[in-house]
Amino acid sequence: MKRTTMLLIFIQVMLQNGFAQDKTHTDLDNKVQSFLTSHQGQWYDMNVPVNDGKLLYDLIIEHNYTQALEIGTSTGHSAVWIAWALSKTGGKLITIEINKERHRQALENFEKAGVSDFIDARLADAHELVKELEGPFDFVFSDADKGWYTQYLQDVLPKLEPGGCFTAHNVTNLYSSSIKEFLQYAQNHLDLETTINKSSQAGVSISYKKKK
Repeated sequence: MKRTTMLLIFIQVMLQNGFAQDKTHTDLDNKVQSFLTSHQGQWYDMNVPVNDGKLLYDLIIEHNYTQALEIGTSTGHSAVWIAWALSKTGGKLITIEINKERHRQALENFEKAGVSDFIDARLADAHELVKELEGPFDFVFSDADKGWYTQYLQDVLPKLEPGGCFTAHNVTNLYSSSIKEFLQYAQNHLDLETTINKSSQAGVSISYKKKK
């Protein structure tokens, strides 16, 4: 079965079986579905694969997250999935990209997908901006420079709501000393419960902040 057909079936099942809070097949759902289907297989520039986009969507819907932060927009594939989920929960996404061309392409993609109203896209250096953002956040997705993953988590953790979730991409590359350092920090932190989802070869770590 072609990937495009699989994606279309997945989206239709989500809408029919109530994965989204609003079961109505809205105009926005139709627009996002059409956009994702037409762009299947075209996300080359450091974007997440479809399985990981679905994972982010499901996490937000399952926990009713509304205050999201993405570190590393690329051209916007993951942000579209996140924003689509936030359209169901009444939330909004801040996403950060340092590259002007990728940022520009992402803005175009958000407009085409119909999710611009749910995204605050910042052209900035995440090393600086993440420290400056006040928060609070209840969902974070890190997919920028791997050597800074531990620092991103340290910067975000005080702003992460209890029960909130910090996710990070490409964590199954255990040959990377930066990834090893990050996972060791996340898995041993007393305020976090961390697992790794291996639905794709890239791997996504999921760290929930414990409730007091």
